Amino acid sequence: MTVGNLRNARLIINQEAIFNNVRNAVEKTQAGTDLFVVVKADGYGHGAIQVARMAEKAGAKGFCVALLEEGLALRHAGFTEPILVLGITEPAAAAIARDQRISLTVTSDEWLTTVAAILAQQPSQAKLAIHLAMDTGMGRIGFQKPAELKQAISTLTRFDKVFEFEGLFTHFSTADSKDDTYFNYQYENFQKMMAVVKQRPKYVHVANTATSMWHQVCGANMVRYGIATYGLNPSGREITETPYPLFPAMRFEAGLIHVKKIQKGRSIGYGATYQAKDDEWIGTVPVGYADGFPRKMQGFSVLVDGHFCPVVGRVCMDQFMIRLPKRYPVDTIVTIIGQSGSNQITVDDIADQLETINYEVICGFSERLQRKYV
Repeated sequence: MTVGNLRNARLIINQEAIFNNVRNAVEKTQAGTDLFVVVKADGYGHGAIQVARMAEKAGAKGFCVALLEEGLALRHAGFTEPILVLGITEPAAAAIARDQRISLTVTSDEWLTTVAAILAQQPSQAKLAIHLAMDTGMGRIGFQKPAELKQAISTLTRFDKVFEFEGLFTHFSTADSKDDTYFNYQYENFQKMMAVVKQRPKYVHVANTATSMWHQVCGANMVRYGIATYGLNPSGREITETPYPLFPAMRFEAGLIHVKKIQKGRSIGYGATYQAKDDEWIGTVPVGYADGFPRKMQGFSVLVDGHFCPVVGRVCMDQFMIRLPKRYPVDTIVTIIGQSGSNQITVDDIADQLETINYEVICGFSERLQRKYV
């Protein structure tokens, strides 16, 4: 995708904030536990390579991604730390992961036997590192029964010249909730699954960001640190107290590209959904739904010179319009996320408008938005 480097619109990523968020987590992590930073989806929209560099400096011991291609990008950028692919990888790509020392998640015994046969045809002194996923109640991927897990471990042992049994993990689906009932149910299932494991692998990990912040889980030695890397609360507005401060790393701003005065009764935007109640100053902003600023943002207010200015008319693919309190010159900064004067707009404010979560907001900003690192 073409990046709009010549357009007056940008995401500004504060690298010091990322460093501090990871450093604080590393310092709070108990001894003997490694912190892996999750940089999937291009570092939650912040830029995976740049985030990984800051995380590495802050003490992260490894990285988690969703796709093998994301792991390969880190390797090609020179990172030597352990990398775990959290999603399921096609068997045909297993040799690539092995040769690049990228660990893969496995959720079925059939996958193991299929890949063992493939790798036997592509011999190497290197082994493919495997993490077995356990479905303790998330309902997404993983072994559901202790017997299934036990069989997979047996298969790993049988093909120990091909595989390295490196890890076991599960994912808690309600760790970001005040109600611990389902979390405790999943933890009990995790313990039942672990009861069939005779020899623990190098890594056992159950803690996503929320689990690491608000739950004490015994028997694990690795944390998958995700959304808080970027200074956002995994619980949104439900659990507001965090064990250490979080520093939001993303600012979103653009410059006005057109300013005009319209007469009372004039309409703005597709469908003529907005009509001026008085003579009004209207500014056009060079950002639209193709950039991850959805049509549902109509009625939301952005900041100009510290003033909240409502989005009027429907958001277009590449632009949206706002009502200004007075005439402002072209190139005046419009703050979509961040501080302007004494007022502020947060990612969670946008999430509330869109009836979603902060994760989706930041991951939704498209590649054509310029990322500027400060």
